[in-house]
This record gives sequence, C-alpha cells and structure tokens, in this order.
Amino acid sequence: MDMTHLAGSLVALITPFNEDGSVDFESLGGLVDFHLANKTDGILVLGTTGESSTMTDREDLDVAKFVVDRVAGRIPVIGGAGSNSTSESLRKALGLQKLGCDGLLLITPYYNKSNEEGIYHHFKSVLDAVNLPCILYNIPSRTGCSISERNLARLSRHPNAWAVKEASGSIEYATMVARYLSDDFRMFSGNDDIVVPLMALGGSGVISVWADVAPQTVHDMCHAALAGDFATARRIQLDNQELIHALFCETNPIPVKAALAKMNMIKPYYRQPLWPISAAGDQRLTAALKGAGLIEK
Repeated sequence: MDMTHLAGSLVALITPFNEDGSVDFESLGGLVDFHLANKTDGILVLGTTGESSTMTDREDLDVAKFVVDRVAGRIPVIGGAGSNSTSESLRKALGLQKLGCDGLLLITPYYNKSNEEGIYHHFKSVLDAVNLPCILYNIPSRTGCSISERNLARLSRHPNAWAVKEASGSIEYATMVARYLSDDFRMFSGNDDIVVPLMALGGSGVISVWADVAPQTVHDMCHAALAGDFATARRIQLDNQELIHALFCETNPIPVKAALAKMNMIKPYYRQPLWPISAAGDQRLTAALKGAGLIEK
C-alpha cells in the first residue's frame, strides 16, 4: 500500500502471548480488527512495544505476515527491522519486504552504538538495499546513541528515508529535525505526551503506545492538528496526560499490556525479562483507565 500521504495515528502494536509463551494469534487478530474499526491510520509491528527483541526470527515473520494478511491492504503495515547488527537489520528488512510489509522501521545500533559515520552507514546499508519507505528511529534512552544532525541531514535526502520517529523527548532535538522536513521526509512523534507540540513543528502524527488502548482518540487528536485545529488537538492531548503517563509508569510495554488485559482484549503475559506490573503501577493504571472511560468504574 502506498505510504506517500500517510499521516495521523500509527499504533505501535503489542504482541499478545499465551500462558505457554506462544504468540496468541486469536487475540492478535482481535487487536487488528479493533484498530481497523477505530480509525488507526497505520500499524507498526515488531517494534519495542511488540517485544520483537525476545521473539525468534520465525515468530517475527509469522506475526508480520498475519497482520499483513488480516489488514488486507486497508491501511499500511510497517515492520520493525531493528538490530544493533547491520547485517541482521538488513536480513530482517528484506524478509519483511518479501512478505508484504508496506514500510520498515530502522533503529540506531544499540549497545555497540558505533561512531557517527558508523551509524550513518548502518542506516544507509539498509536504505540502499530495500525498495520500501523507511522510518529512522531515534530513541537514545533505549539505544544509548542518537542520530546526529549531520547524519539526519544526509539520511533525509535518501529516496528510501521516508520519516523519522523522534522519541528523544527533547523539543530542542525535534526542532532541529523540523528543519529537514519536506514532502519527502516526515517526522512522527515517538512520545505520546508531546504529540501536539511536535505536530506544531510540522510533524505528521505519532507512532503511539497510547493508541493501543484508545485508537479513535489518538486519531482524532492527530487529524485535528493536521487540519490546523490545534485548540481541539491540545485539549485532547492535555485531557489524556494522566492516562499517557500511567501507560509509561513502568517499562513499556508492561503497562499497556496490563491495560489491554483489563479491557479483556489480551491475556496478561510477557516474555522475560519483562514482568507483570507492580501493585503500585497497577493501581495507577486502573485509576487512569477508569478516568478515561476505558474500563468500568
């Protein structure tokens, strides 16, 4: 599916598991249907929220293929091809391209990190080899490194570099990114609590954890901003800050999976080292879900 004009709410989809640790495809199908029915503009599979780092290669491909088939071309499906090994990222990217993903998410090389030139070539090697629009993922809190301005300037001109997912949480960094935006290179917020500020800088929407539980709300906020109605977008953003913060009160995706379990959409299982939410986190999350009208009071 063509992603040229994609904007709005792209959900960072969770991967539901069964008690034995296997992928719960029945629940996964229900989640996809939930997003299709509630105006999610695009689906990202196998990202941080999707727990891809604890899944096998076969599971990655099976989940991506399942979602691609379930969506059936109605909205774009983006596959996470991130790795701290460039050759591994390339292998994942080519596999996801072959099975029908519409775009790819590429992350900075975590742990080993590299230097500026190494990070540039890490991205460029994949961009050169694929025929899909790619989103560059900047999340230094997870990876320990960031995409420098020099690298962003160079990469933004690559024909397969379609967007950046900006998740540093820094308005200063996002303002720098905004200088390189064009009809061919976009910015999506990677932080649910500052979507509207980044859209005011020219961002195209959000790749969202919040949308896992409230897809219509996130869609409405983004499209209000895209239409220039920042008063409405700001109100939605501010009205939902407590829910957003509760969804990140512990390491993502622990709270959002707990929330979806409370909404009876998945079973409350994770892959270790992730662990069920603490009692304090659960109390805060439950109150926030009730306050947002997502579960009964």
